[in-house]
Amino acid sequence: LQRMLSMAVEVDRSPTCSSRKIADDIFLFILHIPLRSQREALLNTMESQLLRCRLLELLFQHSCDVPTASSMSLDKILYFLGHSSVLPQFQDETATWQRWDEMLQYLSLLLLSYQTFPLAEHLRTSVSDRMDLIAQKAKPRLQDSDDISQLDIQLKINNFINRMQETLGQPFPPQIQEKLFMLQ
Repeated sequence: LQRMLSMAVEVDRSPTCSSRKIADDIFLFILHIPLRSQREALLNTMESQLLRCRLLELLFQHSCDVPTASSMSLDKILYFLGHSSVLPQFQDETATWQRWDEMLQYLSLLLLSYQTFPLAEHLRTSVSDRMDLIAQKAKPRLQDSDDISQLDIQLKINNFINRMQETLGQPFPPQIQEKLFMLQ
């Protein structure tokens, strides 16, 4: 399945467009996956970083009270950190701290996926054009909204921690502390 999804993204001249179409089609299925382990298995084994990034973006858009229309960027990931509620209640019964833990896991995965496709590779271009870019050793361009400061990050993390403290109380479970540290 992962190989077929990856090939489906690459077959179009615009992998970004393909990934959007595919993600829009399979997003509702992800919402109905009953167990966290099954959702994570699907997302962690996804070969297409572009498709995984788009699916996670849709998941966070779905959990925001006020979705943002901005394009995917580091600034948008910070927006999700500040405006996402815990992920939707899936069919399995999980404790509140586990839902926050899953949200942190997906935020980290979104950040890793995003860093892979625009910063390390030219996955926004077709396979044939990508070969030319690689041969020319062209560097992918950063977006203006990728230029964020340490202060922005620290403020959003602090706000996020405050929201979690209101819900979970103190102290956080070790899994959450570890994921917060990794996310920072």
